[in-house]
Amino acid sequence: MADDFDTDQFGTFTGEIERSLDAFATARRKYERAMEISGCDLAISSEGSFGMHPTLIFIPCNEELVMLKDRKNDLEIVGKKLSTDTNFDGQICRSEDELCAFAEKCGFPEDALILRNYQNSNEFIRKGIQHWDELKNTFQKLITSNAQAFIETDMRSMYNSKRRTVIAEATEMMIINALSCCKKCSTPGFGVTDIIRGLPCELCGSPTQSVKAFIYSCQKCDYTETRSETNKPFESPKYCNYCNP
Repeated sequence: MADDFDTDQFGTFTGEIERSLDAFATARRKYERAMEISGCDLAISSEGSFGMHPTLIFIPCNEELVMLKDRKNDLEIVGKKLSTDTNFDGQICRSEDELCAFAEKCGFPEDALILRNYQNSNEFIRKGIQHWDELKNTFQKLITSNAQAFIETDMRSMYNSKRRTVIAEATEMMIINALSCCKKCSTPGFGVTDIIRGLPCELCGSPTQSVKAFIYSCQKCDYTETRSETNKPFESPKYCNYCNP
């Protein structure tokens, strides 16, 4: 990897640079730029996103994409993992007790923290805090002038063990897809390209938003395959819009 390749140009978790593209387009731009700099024909890129779970309302989640690009064979192989096992969080703190309680809840100091003067402000921001003394001293400086500070988890992968686990799982999925070949033309990367929702509720039988089947497609020919989620024929009533509106 070139020493001057700074991926912050595609967006930062702390908001100094807003991500202008979606996760897939951003990951593509990363491997394209890496190929431009290095002249390589093979590249791997990743991109992470954080927010509320698309179906489990109010539960934070982490989605990771890992992409392998083979330029010679014009193949893009993707691994994706969506996980609720994340410490993605932030809050206003006005006392050291609040600060310490938040830090302990988020797994500090194994996972790093960020302090700002205000939420979403870049006027003052300290990233990658991994020691109690630095955390408390920075907090005291902030509350002296602001009477409060905003603390949040540092979601950069080198500072967050939970995110690294999800990236590893996405990488495993990418490897599985790379080793999966099309039954018709034997091209690698025969993977999931779409989903079919509507897994029936176990109680009332109504379709839910849960995945019922996966659609697999080849990148080179027109072969597709629909595979049902046979290991889970029904969804729990708690995820049914009729039984649990």
